[in-house]
Amino acid sequence: MKHKLEGVCSKAVSFKVVDGKLKDVSFYRGCPGNLKAMALLLEGMPVRTAAAKLKGITCGDKPTSCSDQLAKVLTKIIKSSK
Repeated sequence: MKHKLEGVCSKAVSFKVVDGKLKDVSFYRGCPGNLKAMALLLEGMPVRTAAAKLKGITCGDKPTSCSDQLAKVLTKIIKSSK
């Protein structure tokens, strides 16, 4: 499922959650090298850990980043699963 991102170069991110861990993370548009690297580093990481690590990261003079936007998506998923 694609999740829309706001205020960043990447337009969306998709991933699966399997046993509470991230799988198949893929960003659409944005900085290809950095986002591919981030996707590889996140593979198999627990959703809660990823959200905590990525929350609040900014990009240049923007108040958010692709990482921060993913953290916001993950936080919504965590809250909805309670």
